[in-house]
Amino acid sequence: MSATILSWSLLTAQGLLGLAMAIAAFRMVCGPRAQDRIVSLDALYVNAMLLLLVFGIRTGSTLYFEAALVISLLGFVATLALAKFVMRGEIIE
Repeated sequence: MSATILSWSLLTAQGLLGLAMAIAAFRMVCGPRAQDRIVSLDALYVNAMLLLLVFGIRTGSTLYFEAALVISLLGFVATLALAKFVMRGEIIE
C-alpha cells in the first residue's frame, strides 16, 4: 500500500512541477520588467532541480541527484550575475 501511495505522490509531484515550470517559463517570456524575468528564471531552475530530484527518487538512480546539484549551483551563480547586471549595468568591476 505504501509503495502505491509513493508512486502516486511522485507522479503528482512531477505533474505539478511540470505545471510550475510552464508557468515560470511563460512569465519569463512575457515578463514586463527585467526583474520579473530574473525571478521567473530563478523559479524555473529551482523547479527543474526539484523535478530531477523527484525523477531520482522514482528511479533510484544517483545520477539525477548529481545533475540537480549542478543545476542548483549554476542557477544560483546565474541569478547573482543577472541581478548584479540589472542593478549596476556591469558584471565584472
